[in-house]
Amino acid sequence: MSQKTLADPVLQFRQERTERIQAMGRDQALKDTAQAFTVASTRAGYSYNFSWMGRPVIQYPQDMMALQEIIWDMRPDVVMETGIAHGGSLIFSASMLELLGDAGGDDGGKTRFVLGVDIDIRAHNRAAIEAHPMSKRIRMIQGSSIDEGIAAQVRAELAGCTNPLVVLDSNHTHAHVLRELQLYSPLVRKGGWLIVFDTVVENMPADFYPDRPWGLGDNPMTAVDAFLRDNDRFVIDADMDAKLSVSMAPRGYLRCVKD
Repeated sequence: MSQKTLADPVLQFRQERTERIQAMGRDQALKDTAQAFTVASTRAGYSYNFSWMGRPVIQYPQDMMALQEIIWDMRPDVVMETGIAHGGSLIFSASMLELLGDAGGDDGGKTRFVLGVDIDIRAHNRAAIEAHPMSKRIRMIQGSSIDEGIAAQVRAELAGCTNPLVVLDSNHTHAHVLRELQLYSPLVRKGGWLIVFDTVVENMPADFYPDRPWGLGDNPMTAVDAFLRDNDRFVIDADMDAKLSVSMAPRGYLRCVKD
């Protein structure tokens, strides 16, 4: 059997998947159903039901699958995340990097690692993260992600890294996320990704977050929109929104298209 014959079913599958995702993006009934589920499930605390390798991850499974795909395809030498909470996301990313192994070739065998930043790393969470088998690939910085000194520490930790993946998931106000985007988007190179979580806030009912400083008109999605008005290095990956249907990061998966 020729190589061409072997490749044809793979190419056909990929083409069918592309067409299916595009059709889903045009399917308003599906979008409405997904939105109804998002509102109801968020109200029920759905994202708090899941763990990764024993630690609460506080994410929707769809977004974790997307992150897995991105890490596998992008093969970052570091994943930089703002927001740590129980540490499940750090451990998830570290486990994906463990599967990739250390960066080879021109990188000289450097250890891939995850860097987490949080204004309040609680003692019991830090202890659990540091005791975890994936801790060998995890570094943490305590402090506000928009503090200039903390941003300088992040840049120092990432010195020599050539392919960072940046994931923003801390304070969800417009001002905070916009400043994170300004500080950390320069770390991402062409072909890489910058992911902004909880953009979904803009799609929720206006009274959904009465006890939070963020809400309709003041949230990660409005920050992304403001950021993209002044930055042409990134574009929203619309296919990611279509394929996930249910996500905490609609219009928050940003691809870097130029250095």
